[in-house]
Amino acid sequence: VQLVESGGGLVRPGGSLRLSCAASGFAFSNYDMSWVRQTPGKGLEWVSAINTGGGVTYYADSVKGRFTITRDNAKNTVYLQMNSLEPEDTAVYYCNAHLREYDYWGRGTQIAVSS
Repeated sequence: VQLVESGGGLVRPGGSLRLSCAASGFAFSNYDMSWVRQTPGKGLEWVSAINTGGGVTYYADSVKGRFTITRDNAKNTVYLQMNSLEPEDTAVYYCNAHLREYDYWGRGTQIAVSS
């Protein structure tokens, strides 16, 4: 089982990034997927989630209207489009796959929003 995040980096406030999380070793299309971020000061913060079919999405209030989660089950990949980035979005972003008692995590990708 593997989840590999990519797309992180340094971006200026107001900029955009798209994160990807490539899954392998399990039945990706059966799993709900989430993005969670971690900062030294705030700890873990749930960001967004998407159901198995991609038709239902959820967002934390802090990112609603700025971030969009999507998935491509044919490519076993989930995405997080992040627009209007703010310094407060600086964190390590992890993707998570969840199905009943099964939870899989990636190793994370770092986002830094700074001028």
